[in-house]
Amino acid sequence: MAKSTMISNCKVIIIGGSAGSLQVLMDVLPSIPMIHSLAIVIVLHRRASDDLTLEELIKVKANIPVKIIEDKISFKPGYLYVAPANYHLLFEKNSTIALDTSGKVNYSRPSIDVSFESVSEIYGNTVIGILLSGSNSDGTEGLKAIQKAGGLVVVQDPASAEMPFMPKNAIENLTPDYVLNPQEIVEFILSVNSN
Repeated sequence: MAKSTMISNCKVIIIGGSAGSLQVLMDVLPSIPMIHSLAIVIVLHRRASDDLTLEELIKVKANIPVKIIEDKISFKPGYLYVAPANYHLLFEKNSTIALDTSGKVNYSRPSIDVSFESVSEIYGNTVIGILLSGSNSDGTEGLKAIQKAGGLVVVQDPASAEMPFMPKNAIENLTPDYVLNPQEIVEFILSVNSN
């Protein structure tokens, strides 16, 4: 399937990141207008707590309504979902999201790999996975799963990352469809949303 067809068929953009990625999101989110045909999911490494500061910060910056995730919440287009602290985010066939407390993966819960792999199983070639700045290898295996399922893979250009290890590791272990700096990521998401 051609990249342009994959972009126009997109149902889910899932963004993973760790250290240094919050600033990228704060730069990217205000530039993205309302979306209707797809959902955006953000999976960031964060401290284990009940604190909703991240969700509140994203609500202030984003033009897209933010859904606070609870177990078995319905998953639908037009919303931005943020993985909560201390849970893995799983996607289910009945268009819901499940929360999972199984062990940490890559020292993290939520794990980017777990969510990327899960979304690829359910949404296949309608997924675009974006991996941002970070300081461990989480996300690489998940991007491989998205690519194997026919989805598109975008990695932040390590030269533009505050913590380049995570995107660099992905580039060394797979061939991304796109390697983009934050401004190019904005332009890419806008091109997906306009299709």
